[in-house]
Amino acid sequence: MRIGMALNYAGGFKETVAELADYEKAGLDIVYVAEAYSFDAVSQLGYIAAKTERLEIASGILPIYSRTPTLLAMTAAGLDFVSEGRFTLGIGASGPQVIEGFHGVPYTAPLGRTREVIEICRKVWRRERLQHEGKYYAMPLPEGEGTGLGKPLKLINHPVRQDIPVLVAAIGPKNVELTAEIANGWEPIFYLPEKAADVWGASLAAGRAKRDPALGELDVVGQAALAIGDDVDGFLEFGRPMAALYIGGMGAKGKNFYNNLCRRYGWEKEAEEIQDLYLAGKKDEAAAKVPHELLEKMSLIGPEGHVRERLAAMKESGITTLNVTPVAGDHKSRLALIEKVKAMAAEV
Repeated sequence: MRIGMALNYAGGFKETVAELADYEKAGLDIVYVAEAYSFDAVSQLGYIAAKTERLEIASGILPIYSRTPTLLAMTAAGLDFVSEGRFTLGIGASGPQVIEGFHGVPYTAPLGRTREVIEICRKVWRRERLQHEGKYYAMPLPEGEGTGLGKPLKLINHPVRQDIPVLVAAIGPKNVELTAEIANGWEPIFYLPEKAADVWGASLAAGRAKRDPALGELDVVGQAALAIGDDVDGFLEFGRPMAALYIGGMGAKGKNFYNNLCRRYGWEKEAEEIQDLYLAGKKDEAAAKVPHELLEKMSLIGPEGHVRERLAAMKESGITTLNVTPVAGDHKSRLALIEKVKAMAAEV
């Protein structure tokens, strides 16, 4: 398993990046930068590319609605250029709360748009004269739309790679199937190895059955908080507010993908209670309802033997890249956690 880490987009970015060289030396393989409704991820990824040498970089994720497909392709080619071939384009649909609320764009046809975005990006990277007649995107614009002066163009620069990896964040059955069919990587959230096959197994199998062998194996990116020791179980509690935010507050009744996932894991009652409490403004009470098993099984927190067992379970379930959040009081201790989990992952 590769070992990755996500950077916090809420603040202290330069200070965090200044520490990345140490993580790189400690064996970190890839770093992800999110783009929610904070600073854009692209400028930060370019900054990271300039401050690192070996470390792979990835957007985790860029929403497909906030840029044209062609701009996504240009951006990926540019970041791959400045990083000398170290970039992965992570994309996702995000959700209507952000897309319609912050970007002012209708949240429509996420599956169809994702498929076309990936098709268009790959055409651009191959430097084809761009012609695309899809249901959601058309290049050039067809007759009767615009000025009529558009013409097929190809990327001026020669990309470092024509096959920049594309990672898709997905948790819904159809979106996971699409990802397994056409993407290089898949990033779920709240990944529980013991329940992954029941929830996503059929979708992954259906997508892989249609997959082009030239794409290679699907990179499966799991996420886990990391703390190793005999006295770290309390760190599990740090995950409650974030889990409650997603399960309870990301969307509305009937329109919350993370709440649906919690239900599919078997916690229907808890998912209902968390959402009701969170939407009523009772965030602490909502967090208290997050199942302990969910926090435990999606984390690497506990004694060394327990963490080894969880690593083995994640690898056996199909995880190929493990995106960890080291939980410790200082930089030196976080570095030690990265070194330790890198060594442990190589042994399982």
